[in-house]
Amino acid sequence: MQLKILAVDHQQEALDIFTRTVAPLGFEVVALAESRAAAQRISAEKFDLVAVAAEMPQPDGFELARQVRASPSNQGVPILMFTAPENSEAMRRGFALGVTFYLEKPLNAEKLRALFSAARGLMLQQRRRYVRLPVRVEVHCQSGSKQFQTRSLDLAQGGILLESSGGLEVGNTVEAEFSLPGVRESLRLTGMVVRRLARDGMAIEFLEPEQVERAALQVFVADKTAK
Repeated sequence: MQLKILAVDHQQEALDIFTRTVAPLGFEVVALAESRAAAQRISAEKFDLVAVAAEMPQPDGFELARQVRASPSNQGVPILMFTAPENSEAMRRGFALGVTFYLEKPLNAEKLRALFSAARGLMLQQRRRYVRLPVRVEVHCQSGSKQFQTRSLDLAQGGILLESSGGLEVGNTVEAEFSLPGVRESLRLTGMVVRRLARDGMAIEFLEPEQVERAALQVFVADKTAK
């Protein structure tokens, strides 16, 4: 599973060091010196980490971080910010926007390798949360007094697509019970309808699964994506 990284810095030398160091570690690096082009890519593509320089022509790194957190595709990914040495104000602003890691400039290959070695697990965890697996199982749904049977179309750690909505609308909560191949106990998860599909299907986002259900989903998805 190759992880895809967006790196944005108006200083070409910094981008070159980043790409030369990180790409050989097995990452796909999209390196951009123009932050407006980066903003377009953030809204259109899925990345596993976004690295931005704090100080750039507008949109600067702080605005790009805000856009990452507002992006449906990238809102949960780690954000790495490059800052000037000992710039505590940049760190404070970045943390408020959801920045995950910081590196002081000038960039150092040794520190980059150490950071991406540590961050790989977090990126894989986020990737697996959103990867959708084609899983066809029977699902029993209950919302208030309404109960119905349907089948799944696909499954992710964070949600499930179902063939039928049973008349539910976006915003309705629903309890979905189903069994997964290779998992001994059936799973019972509470979710919210976040999207209606063509032909009466619906997308459910799971709401704070219990530890047992969360672990079962993580193991199932990790096992399938590793094959």
